[in-house]
Amino acid sequence: MEEHPQARILIETLHRAGFIAYYAGGWVRDFLLGHPSDDIDIATNAPPETVQALFPHTVPIGISFGIILVLLEGHQFEVATFRQDLDYQDGRRPHRIAFSTAEEDAKRRDFTINGMFYDPIREGILDYVGGQKDLQARIIRAIGNPHERIKEDRLRMIRAIRMACRFDFAIEQKTQDAIRAHAKELFPAVAIERIVQELGKGHAFGQLRKMLLMLHEYGLLASIFPELPHLAFSELQRRLEPISRYPLSAPLIAFLLPMFAFHGLDEPLNLVKKLKLANIDTQFVTFLFRTRELIHDDMTRRRTVENVEWAYLYANAFCPTALQIIASHLDRSLEKAFLEEHEERLHSLSRAIDCIHRHAPIVTSAELIKAGIQPGKTMGVLLKEAERIAFNEHLYDPAVVLQNLRLSPLWPI
Repeated sequence: MEEHPQARILIETLHRAGFIAYYAGGWVRDFLLGHPSDDIDIATNAPPETVQALFPHTVPIGISFGIILVLLEGHQFEVATFRQDLDYQDGRRPHRIAFSTAEEDAKRRDFTINGMFYDPIREGILDYVGGQKDLQARIIRAIGNPHERIKEDRLRMIRAIRMACRFDFAIEQKTQDAIRAHAKELFPAVAIERIVQELGKGHAFGQLRKMLLMLHEYGLLASIFPELPHLAFSELQRRLEPISRYPLSAPLIAFLLPMFAFHGLDEPLNLVKKLKLANIDTQFVTFLFRTRELIHDDMTRRRTVENVEWAYLYANAFCPTALQIIASHLDRSLEKAFLEEHEERLHSLSRAIDCIHRHAPIVTSAELIKAGIQPGKTMGVLLKEAERIAFNEHLYDPAVVLQNLRLSPLWPI
C-alpha cells in the first residue's frame, strides 16, 4: 500500500516510543478504493502530551479532543489519541471525551467506510465496523445506530450524501430513514460555513448537481434553503440542467444560483451573504448579473451596446467564465454561435482591451492640458469621451482621437 514517507516516519517514531499508531479514516477508504492521497490522519494510543514531547514542531489544534497537529519535514499531520466522544448536546460536537482503544475509537466515527485503520508496521487493515464489506458492496452505512450518529453530529447527513455522490454508492436503508427523520434539525446545530464546505467538496469532485438533487430528495435542501420549500424535484432538475456545462473553474456560488428564480441583483447578493462567502464571490455574482443584463440588451436590441462597454466586459478576468455560464443557458443550437460571436468581437477589440489592462489611455491628461483643458471635472469627462471615441471607432492615434474629441459637444467652447 502506497503511503507518505513523512507519515511513515511519524508512525515509526511513536512505535519506537512504545505506542501503537495507525493511518485512519478517509485515507484508508480512499486507498482501498484506489484513490491515492497523501492527506493522512494518524490515530494512536499515545496521549497528546506525549505526542507533543516526541515531535519538536506541533500545534495543539484540538488538545481537549486529543488532537495535535504535527509538522514534519514540510508536511503536517493530525495525530489524534484514540477516544470515545461523550455528552453530545449541541448536535455537532461532544462536550467531553474519554481516551480509549482503537476499537472504541472506530465505533465513534460516522460511517463504516470511514471507520477503518491501516497499520503500516504490520501492513494490515484493522476493521472493527465492517467497512471493507460495505466498500465492496458500495454502501454508505452509519456505524451503530444511525439516529444516534446523526444526533451526535447533524452534518453527517450531508456528508453521507456527499460521499454517496462522490463514489456512486447507495445509502443503506436505515441510514436513509434516519437522514429523512432528522433533515429539519440541521440548524442551528450546524454552521452554514460547514455546509458550504461540504457543497464545495461535492463541487470539487464534479458531483454538485447530483448532490443538490439528492439533498432535495432527502429533505435537506429545503432546510439549507428555506426559499425553496415547495420546489418540485422535476423543476429542480430542469433548473440545474445547464450547470453540467458550466466550466468547473467557476466558483461554487455560480452553480447554486440557477436553483433560484431571482429577479434582481439584491437577491443573489443576499444569498452570498447568507452563505458567508468571500468578497470575490460578491464581485463574481455582480459581474455575472451585469453581463447578463448587457447581453440581454444587445440580443433584444433594447439599446445599442457600444464597443467601449464590450471592451471593459472582455477585459474583466471573470468574463470567460461568465460567458460560458450564460451560453450554457441558451438553446443548444445557439450556444456555439453565441461564444463564437463574442470571441470574434473580443479579437476585434484586442487593442482596446490591452489599453485597459495596461491603464494606458489613448489621449492623456497631459495632451488635454496642451490643448488648453484645465484639470478638473471637465477634463475627466473629456478623458472618458476620448476613450469612448477611440474604442467605438477603433482609433488608436491620439491626434486623430483628439481631433474627433474637439468636434464633440462636450468640448468647451
